[in-house]
Amino acid sequence: MEKTAVQELLCSSKKIERDRGLTELQRIINSAEPDDIESLEVNFVGLLQSHDSEWETKQGALQGSRMLVANPWSSENFGSQLKVHVLDLLNHNEARVRLSAGEVLGSLCKRFGVDSYVSCKELITEGIRSNLERIPLTESGLDEKKNTQSLVEKLAGSNEGSGSLVGTSAEQIFHDTAGWKNLETWMKCLQCVVEGCGISFAPQIDQNLLDLIFQALVHTNRFVRETGFQVCAAFVSCTATRSDDRESMEMDGELSDSNPMVHFGEQFTSHLSNGLADNWSQVRLAASVATRKFLLNLPSEAAKEKFYPALLPRMCLNRYYVAEGVRIYSQETWRQVTHSEGKQLVEKYIQEVVIYYINQTLADNHAVREAACACIAELGSKIDKEVVRPHVEDLLKALLDCFKDESWPVRDAACVACGNFVLCFPEESKPSMDALYPLFFGNIADNIPSVRQGAAVALGNVAKAYGEGAICILLDKIKEGIAGLEKQPESSERYSSLDKDPATFGVVKRLRDNDMELHSNKQMYSCGSLAPKMGRGSKGGCMDHQFKRPSEPWELCDGCIYLLSELSTIKSTEESVVEMLPSVADCGRNHNYTQHVCLLETICKQLPIIAKNIEKRRFKSHLDKFLDPLFYALSCDSALTSSAASLCLIEIGKYVGPNILKGRVENYNASYVDKLLANQFSGCF
Repeated sequence: MEKTAVQELLCSSKKIERDRGLTELQRIINSAEPDDIESLEVNFVGLLQSHDSEWETKQGALQGSRMLVANPWSSENFGSQLKVHVLDLLNHNEARVRLSAGEVLGSLCKRFGVDSYVSCKELITEGIRSNLERIPLTESGLDEKKNTQSLVEKLAGSNEGSGSLVGTSAEQIFHDTAGWKNLETWMKCLQCVVEGCGISFAPQIDQNLLDLIFQALVHTNRFVRETGFQVCAAFVSCTATRSDDRESMEMDGELSDSNPMVHFGEQFTSHLSNGLADNWSQVRLAASVATRKFLLNLPSEAAKEKFYPALLPRMCLNRYYVAEGVRIYSQETWRQVTHSEGKQLVEKYIQEVVIYYINQTLADNHAVREAACACIAELGSKIDKEVVRPHVEDLLKALLDCFKDESWPVRDAACVACGNFVLCFPEESKPSMDALYPLFFGNIADNIPSVRQGAAVALGNVAKAYGEGAICILLDKIKEGIAGLEKQPESSERYSSLDKDPATFGVVKRLRDNDMELHSNKQMYSCGSLAPKMGRGSKGGCMDHQFKRPSEPWELCDGCIYLLSELSTIKSTEESVVEMLPSVADCGRNHNYTQHVCLLETICKQLPIIAKNIEKRRFKSHLDKFLDPLFYALSCDSALTSSAASLCLIEIGKYVGPNILKGRVENYNASYVDKLLANQFSGCF
């Protein structure tokens, strides 16, 4: 492709063509002679000089120029000319042009050194400083004022009287979520410059520059905070020292003096710890990236330990944070930083860890409260008991508070964590059991399937911790729940039908999704934009974790079957579990209510588990009682229930023997044999 055609592509109004132009330009540059490079330089400078060209032309010329600067045949004169235009375009009206100008300036610094930054340092820092505050609406231009006011009013919506954003004005929301004019692009420019200069930028890091960037880290706008941490990550990277240089500098005692991160470490740590606990996931991720680089680039383990009390608890909690990017990145950071000694480090700084975890159970963000409960559960199960024991009372108190949370994922996490603590610290937990039993029993009848499962696991731990006394209480509850199914009405109350899928965070599929009254003429919120700002008692947003209605008898029965499965793992309960099997089978025969297929699915999933936990002889004596429910489930219209029944028959066949199962089925009802053999897994029998 000719150079003219490539230039036309680069300046196209269509992004796909501009991207194609960059690919073609790189191909031309790779095989170009010096004269060809010079010709391209002249063309791009001409495009940048034009005052009448569209922003797409400016951006295309900037991106092409960035490729040319990286070429060794590119002239210093071209760099000088390019720099003049780049500095002018850093104030362009189009954000994409400003971003491209910053990238080009970073390439110039990489090619010609840190002097390229020094010569325009004041311009960049002033660009950041002058944009830190937004111009008040009263001083804005007419068009800008009109557009901004319209957005603020839209955010306000039906806020009055709804209680959805208590104590938060529309203007505050606007400042937190809207773009911040040129500030982000000026900071991105600085980031590109730092990355371009590399290690040669380290001497430029001084208190004045850090004070300026630290203002961005506490900025009201989340995008500014995110960019600020990205700049900090660039600062940290440029202070990294090669291992061979590090050894020689340590011997000379020069490392602490030459590394700005050691000198300014406490200031960095203070801001990084705030970023790791930010309400917004994007800010947490940017702070996590900066934190990993900060710790890994410190000169020694002794230097790291100085900052562990502030950073370690936050890094630890983020391993359970709901946002997948933050969670996975934090888990890898933990491995890289602690070198498989994370358990020992948590034990060493247990006081700071416990204080932070308890503090986070009070956070406005429900995702943070959920993660804090998971972390507290981890303390009970993984950390040395004697280290945690002095803090059990405070941790249990925090979990009890979360157990009453309006957000069901928090209740679920608190329930599982309490079960772990009871098992690990039975004596210390005993005074709390009077308060815990009603909460456990509330969760075992919850509307959400995964909450019922979690409660069963937790109560199984209670039975293991306290033995016969607790087992009697739980068996009475199971009998009550199974017997109560007879009270299940044929048609349930409005919004009673929940999808039986294991509940995913933020997604509860329910009949109310199609209720026009609930979803017409209501305020809309973008995903994640306002939810983190909603307090523990707030409502609204796209993640309705506060959906709650009175439990129905079938839900309590469902939870009790999960609990029976958990108790079957305890040898002393075998006799009681076997005695309840006929009642469980009777539950599977009750088809007089809409959600019976959901309960049948649970029976099909738990029956093989129960069977394997008791004597084979005892289970076989009750097998016939389950054949009608199993084959009804196998043929029902619910795909999940039918699949569960199919897998149940496979597992039972493996356990008692395929021929024995076939014989028992044939003996009980010969018509079921064809269904058994017609099953897609019939080869197993």
